[in-house]
Amino acid sequence: MKVAIYGATGYTGVELLRLLQNHPKVKVSALISQSQAGKRLRDVFPFFYGELGNLTLTEEPKEDYEVAFLCLPHEGSLELVPKLLEEGKKVIDLSGAYRLKDPSLYPHYYSFEHKHPELLEKAVYGLPEIYRERIKGASLIANPGCYPTSVLLAIYPLLKEGIKIEKIVITSLSGVSGAGRKPVQHFHFPEMFGDFFAYSLEKHRHVPEMEGVIKDLYGINVPLRFSPIVVPTSRGMLSSVSVFCEKIEPRELYMETYREEPFVKVASEPPHTKWVVGTNLCFVYPLWDHRVGCLQVVSVIDNLGKGASSQAIQNFNLMMGFEETIGLNLSLNFP
Repeated sequence: MKVAIYGATGYTGVELLRLLQNHPKVKVSALISQSQAGKRLRDVFPFFYGELGNLTLTEEPKEDYEVAFLCLPHEGSLELVPKLLEEGKKVIDLSGAYRLKDPSLYPHYYSFEHKHPELLEKAVYGLPEIYRERIKGASLIANPGCYPTSVLLAIYPLLKEGIKIEKIVITSLSGVSGAGRKPVQHFHFPEMFGDFFAYSLEKHRHVPEMEGVIKDLYGINVPLRFSPIVVPTSRGMLSSVSVFCEKIEPRELYMETYREEPFVKVASEPPHTKWVVGTNLCFVYPLWDHRVGCLQVVSVIDNLGKGASSQAIQNFNLMMGFEETIGLNLSLNFP
């Protein structure tokens, strides 16, 4: 299966390449990069070698392909997706351009008018543990954001079971790679090292993404308070989710929900990000807080893995009818 990667030199693009080079059903035939066009991949990233490393980065694809992975800025994907679909390509978009169903939300959260609202209904939200059957028949997949992936997997058993929920309070900590590869002053090493900070507390674009899925599954809006925090590590994400809901015994519910899931594991102790970095795994740890009267769920993922590129491959496998786990049996580095 021939694939193209648009935005091949950003963090999510490089992670896709790292994983796809060992995928037995994939041949990477086109690497698109505006900033590095004309260079061989190995000249930009020496750790890629062999046939893949010899591929030349181009501004436009020179070889034919069947599936496009878009690792582009939101507005870049917004414009490109309709053209690719018209050409008969299947598309997995890692940006947020097609994640929201309501086009009126885009000016507020993404600072642009959505020019292709008809495609928002066509796009399938690519969280396999929730929308597996829809993904199998999709031609356009909106790959979820990293924060929503960690949070939605933490609360999905409650939504699936129809547990009465009053409100949800979320604190999520993310590695710096979630901000992308473009240099930004406050992510400069001397300023970021030893520093933690919250951001976008009043208007984070992942809030309507989470709320949209919750409403789709639950039928009503649930108040959601989200606090994202950047921590001085390259990758990894931990979300602590407090769900004010009817009293339950959570462990059995979570075990039953995720028993057959290949990538979601119910932990027996609070999980560490070291358990997931470099993999497609998510660990969730549910605990009923008797003192406060709420459910506490801790989840961990790799923001570049299950939060982006490896989840895109999981979606690709489902879309193309391959075994869901192929190319994703990954081991991590320890320590």
